[in-house]
Amino acid sequence: MSQTTSTSSGAAGAPSIPAAPHRWLTLVTVALAQLMVVLDSTVVNIALPSAQVDLGFSNGERQWIVTAYSLAFGSLLLFGGRVSDLIGRKRAFIIGLIGFAGASALGGAATTFGMLVGARALQGAFGALLAPTALAVLTTTFTVPKERARAFGIFGAIAGAGGAIGLLLGGFLTEQFDWRWNLYVNVFIAIIAIVGAAFFVSSIKRSGPRPKLDVPGTVLVSGALFTLVYGFSNAETDGWDSPLCWGMLTASGILFIAFVLWQRRAAHPLLPLPIVLDRNRGASYSSILIAGAGMFGIFLFVTYYLQTTLKFTPMQTGLAFLPMIVMLVTAAQFSTNLFVPKFGPKVMVPIGMSIAAIGMVYLTHLGVTANYAADVLPPLMILGVGMGSIMPAAIQTATLGVDRRFAGVASAMVNTSQQVGGSIGTALLNTLAATAAADYLASHLPPTAAVAAEAAVHSYATAYWWGACFFAFGAVLAAFLYRRRGDGPTLGEPVAASSSRGTEPAGATEPSEPVVAH
Repeated sequence: MSQTTSTSSGAAGAPSIPAAPHRWLTLVTVALAQLMVVLDSTVVNIALPSAQVDLGFSNGERQWIVTAYSLAFGSLLLFGGRVSDLIGRKRAFIIGLIGFAGASALGGAATTFGMLVGARALQGAFGALLAPTALAVLTTTFTVPKERARAFGIFGAIAGAGGAIGLLLGGFLTEQFDWRWNLYVNVFIAIIAIVGAAFFVSSIKRSGPRPKLDVPGTVLVSGALFTLVYGFSNAETDGWDSPLCWGMLTASGILFIAFVLWQRRAAHPLLPLPIVLDRNRGASYSSILIAGAGMFGIFLFVTYYLQTTLKFTPMQTGLAFLPMIVMLVTAAQFSTNLFVPKFGPKVMVPIGMSIAAIGMVYLTHLGVTANYAADVLPPLMILGVGMGSIMPAAIQTATLGVDRRFAGVASAMVNTSQQVGGSIGTALLNTLAATAAADYLASHLPPTAAVAAEAAVHSYATAYWWGACFFAFGAVLAAFLYRRRGDGPTLGEPVAASSSRGTEPAGATEPSEPVVAH
């Protein structure tokens, strides 16, 4: 088999060809794209109140600014990942950047509610192409184990900290400029990333027949993801007794079953099942989903607490999360460069989940009055360490040993897991918090302003407890699912995968796709 392409490692643990010459500039380019996609969810949330006043839409309509993006992004992720495999990652990456920037500019210039919702849906669609392509570029660019660990440490830190960075940036832009700049800022980030992609992202010169797109599989899984995200979004707004909510979730389950059955017999499957059924990758996708659910709880309810209870401004709220970001980035670098190569994800991911659970429990002690430095800062820093231990190790393991032909769709599973986790977490935690607040008010009559403030804090504490349960369950699940070191491909070791349908044979990659650096 030809050895003209880069491999994870050769027989002696060395790459079969020299590493990409501009790989660290490639990392900067990919990191910018990832940051733009991840921070967009929270940066827009900060802008919503100002946008509502400017465009004159109702509270009931406001949720569609968020839901339109989530539906398009969540339902098209696997399709976007597969498209990047078919048309080439460099081309898909640049198309995704241009489309996302154009949609952001359209949203920033919106003069009506419908125009803003449409722009958000377009952002989600192009984000579904951009996000998995960015991770796939990283996966196929960094093949030397130590460099791969360092690169994924940075990428994983951005994936974990992007939401908090969005709060900081959103607060600054809303206070100092205008809500529209929360969308316009993506244009400037995208321009820098497009220039970087043109010069530093490698392209693939394909020989042989072009793979075919699995159209039935694409329709089934896109429909399944759309109904899943919509069902949870509907539960958040209309409650769990909504017939539409359960109708959507039931339809999602049926479509997912149909998708799996089709993938077992499809000649050109969208998502080869061996990719997901590998124990380490399955554990990674599950860990990312659970961490995504917990992360949304952190950002959502701590933001509520800081702004409504402690009366922080949007800018102060963003700055309040800054120490958490620092701890997350620091922990990510130590984890991927020192601890994961030594102990493996079977140890590090459960430890990270346990630390995050401790941080969530710590948050439950917050009251109506609190001192930021003494009461809020310590649990946020603990959570930063926990997330910095989970995300890089899980993301790196999720794409380890995947055949480069399927790197895009395998990377899309990472984004899909985080998006679905966020949708589940937001819906469940919001519902549980609302129920806790209503019960507290019912048992503390009359409902004075002071009682209402106590009820809000009580509802946040309920969400933190459930978030801690998510992380605790994740710790047990990760410890059970991840293989022991030596039982399969491990981070920092040569890759040896068991199946050629979506996984990479030992010491080889796709022979028909030599890497050509531009």
